[in-house]
Amino acid sequence: MTAPEEERRVQDAVRRHARTRAFAEAENVISAVLSDPGVQTARERVEAAETELGRELCARLQPFQDRYDQAVAEGDAARLAGGCAGKHGRWGRICVLPDGHETSMEEPHWGRISEARPIAWVGSAPDDW
Repeated sequence: MTAPEEERRVQDAVRRHARTRAFAEAENVISAVLSDPGVQTARERVEAAETELGRELCARLQPFQDRYDQAVAEGDAARLAGGCAGKHGRWGRICVLPDGHETSMEEPHWGRISEARPIAWVGSAPDDW
């Protein structure tokens, strides 16, 4: 192995080690923040508000859930592709409204989560965090 190849191999190993260590440190910080009682209380309050809004909108938006469920049951990819493009699946949140609903219908994201509980929320988060 030549000297430049050896140097490149060492530099790559150092970068991998630094990246692994940075991710581990970030996980520790995130865990500490999320376990804080104040953060947990805020999360519970947000979840309660989202659940309340979801229930309030249920009567008006339930037909979208029914259409979504039917499209899933039938494997209707075309109909599913016309749905909200927001990323919510990592948190068990699948918005069942049509794409662009935030502006055309002026509705928050809406769907159901565990125990078939209706929920409404504002904003989106990528699934690849």
